[in-house]
Amino acid sequence: MGFLKQIFTWWDGATIGTSLHVRRNGRKVGSDHLGNVYYAAKKGGRRFVIYNGPNDAARIPPEWYSWLHHQIDAVPDEALPPPPKFLKEPTGNRTGTPEAYKPSGALERGGQRPAASGDYEAWTPDQA
Repeated sequence: MGFLKQIFTWWDGATIGTSLHVRRNGRKVGSDHLGNVYYAAKKGGRRFVIYNGPNDAARIPPEWYSWLHHQIDAVPDEALPPPPKFLKEPTGNRTGTPEAYKPSGALERGGQRPAASGDYEAWTPDQA
């Protein structure tokens, strides 16, 4: 199943065609602590990432995001100062997970919310 998965599942890592194209037309410039590998095109200014796992842009660390979007020219290890000690690790996209934010009116939290304040009056079709 591994070979067929590499051919057809573009959403879970790079397909064989993508891997061959990037390795043929790009040069490896680095990788991050999540295992993602970054490439720069041999000709032109394009930059690529091959994800280690599902293709989710939220899994790119901020420093590599800056490099991918041409906000910095050199790779992050060379261009950026070391992070301050108080800086926390970024969290990924938590939507759809148990850690997702649920406001007070969410069904998962009982569906009850405090009454709206001010002069809000809901529209109904009977009002004309």
